[in-house]
Amino acid sequence: MIPKPKRIFARDFEWRALSDFVERRTSRPQMGVVSGRRRQGKTLLVASMARETGGFYFGASEATERESLNLFADALSRHLGAPPIHFATWDDAIRHLFAISAERRELMVIDEFPYLSRASPALPSIIQREIDRAVFDELPVSLLLCGSAMSVMGRLLAGNAPLRGRASMELSVRPFDYRLAARYWGITDPRLAVQLHAVTGGTPAYLPLVNNDRPKGLGDFDDWVRRTALRSTTPLFREARYVLEEETETRDSMYKSVLAAVATGNSTRGGIANYVGRKAADIGHHLNVLEDSSLLRREPDVFRPSRSVYRVCEPLIHFYEVVMRPQWGLLESGLATNAWENAKASFSDQVLGPHFEEMCRQFHLLELEVLGKSPGEIGAGVVVDPVRHEQIQIDVAVFAPAMRGERKRVLSLGEVKWGKVMGPRHVARLRRARDLLDAKGFDVRDAKLVCYSGAGFDPALAQESDVLAIGLKELYG
Repeated sequence: MIPKPKRIFARDFEWRALSDFVERRTSRPQMGVVSGRRRQGKTLLVASMARETGGFYFGASEATERESLNLFADALSRHLGAPPIHFATWDDAIRHLFAISAERRELMVIDEFPYLSRASPALPSIIQREIDRAVFDELPVSLLLCGSAMSVMGRLLAGNAPLRGRASMELSVRPFDYRLAARYWGITDPRLAVQLHAVTGGTPAYLPLVNNDRPKGLGDFDDWVRRTALRSTTPLFREARYVLEEETETRDSMYKSVLAAVATGNSTRGGIANYVGRKAADIGHHLNVLEDSSLLRREPDVFRPSRSVYRVCEPLIHFYEVVMRPQWGLLESGLATNAWENAKASFSDQVLGPHFEEMCRQFHLLELEVLGKSPGEIGAGVVVDPVRHEQIQIDVAVFAPAMRGERKRVLSLGEVKWGKVMGPRHVARLRRARDLLDAKGFDVRDAKLVCYSGAGFDPALAQESDVLAIGLKELYG
């Protein structure tokens, strides 16, 4: 494997994938696609790989077709150490790029490709044509296309897109998981780590955006929020808006209202429609676009797959919709202290609580053997109690890998409480849900009942052999 530069924190999987891509060059062309939300470190990864291997890197910017061609030509001439190059069209530019890659056997990287394809819609077709020619001529071309606009990158290889079937690698650069994020920020207090993660998520570049300002302890968290995320002079203050603006299709006000609806707890299609004042059938397109842009994700109810809920993907956007957007005028006036006091209750109920639930679901991807068996499906759902006319919310349901012809096997049923001590009452509800699922045909013979809490547990839980108590210490390993 090509040695990873020390300046890159973690990202071992991603670096190995890029290294394998570069090192497996043959007499046939290869194209890779690298995508991910902005600030995840894609540019650092691909630019470093180009630098380490002597390849060519071009980072596009929002510009006209003519200016983009000129910038591309300038970058290529500097890479070659050649006199200035001029390209009349992208046809000329891509042909020239492929010829150089084949001749010098070098990696060629085009970063922020959506900027180029937006100004020059024919560019994917041009690349597709040149790849097909390179296949016929057996040219060892190696090209990486990268971008942050998720809707554009998602369509690049989909359906009848010109480049469909041409990629030999698709790499998605995702945020750090919550444990890795705590290490990156240097946070050792699990309670503080949860609160910080509910604001910044696992996006690494948010740390330099706040000038490496870390909360000094639990008592500093409120002030840290006021002096970073809510201070109008910091880059992080407008970051959520920039993320939303990057997806051009979501600039319409309806998309913003749909996001606000989900962020504030209206997670079903009917609830979202009611919040925005439309019929459920009228918001289908908006939900699809937000999903394609990786701003929302749809999660089926694990017990009733025909029903689903929507969740905001990016913690900072969730924080923005609940805390910042309703008070934007106040924040722009520099009144961060007032705004935070107004929003602290909403942050706890609508941001921190749901975020802690999601972290508890992710826990089972980090601790695969905690239930004695690696999990298959992990999700949430509602168990209907027809006798008591109740609905039992299961925040974390873990299933064994599906086996054809066998009943769906439940490994655990869990309830999550961020600010409440959990005890026998919560276990009784989970036990009732387990009995109901048994009657419905699920395999629950060895299903554990799990209480997840950020506030602690009643000592009585220790007497229950089928109950697990997972707190902040266990969550962070």
